[in-house]
Amino acid sequence: MKHLKHIFFDLDHTLWDFEKNSALAFERIFEENKVAVEVADFMTVYNPINQDYWKLYQVNRVSHQELRYGRLKDTFDVLGYSIKDELINQFSDDFIAYLPLNNHLIEGTIDTLNYLRDKYTLHIITNGFAHVQETKMTNSNLVSYFKTITNSEMAGNKKPHASIFDFALNLAQANKNESVMIGDSWEADVMGALDYGMQAIYFNPERSVIHKSVVEISKLIELKSIL
Repeated sequence: MKHLKHIFFDLDHTLWDFEKNSALAFERIFEENKVAVEVADFMTVYNPINQDYWKLYQVNRVSHQELRYGRLKDTFDVLGYSIKDELINQFSDDFIAYLPLNNHLIEGTIDTLNYLRDKYTLHIITNGFAHVQETKMTNSNLVSYFKTITNSEMAGNKKPHASIFDFALNLAQANKNESVMIGDSWEADVMGALDYGMQAIYFNPERSVIHKSVVEISKLIELKSIL
């Protein structure tokens, strides 16, 4: 990790606590619509389904709309809860509206960013939808830490495609050999960056699979001893 000048972070699941903020959004939706499902039970099923849909979305195997509808439909199906398509579509719209209003961050985010911004120039590369990501960052007071924010809509491609990294580094006026990508997705963040020619740090809080080929952390605060 020598000669680094630029650090590129993923947003969801890396800095912004997607699971906790999602649960709060669904809690509001279920209360408003009197859905007889416990949010905790829903999230247990929804989280892995959502992750699977995002992996498909990253490689263009499902569309934006298919992701938004499918992750909810599949979750309700697994739970055995009968729901009409028009209500699923309404929930999908409500979720996108309510989700970025919550502002919980991954443990150690602010302490780590305060440490890093005095030593490096910080940036975001995210596959999330542009207007949603911007609202998330504004409401959680993250915007001021980052010089540039690249999303997949701006770049015309999603991580792990090389063109989004190319777009982000050009926007940041950064060189590959002076940059590192930090994120929770092995495929999108780590392999995407490595295949592009950047260094990468894998944020793996669950430690489900250990990859000894790259630097790996389970808590953001560990970056203080690495960078």
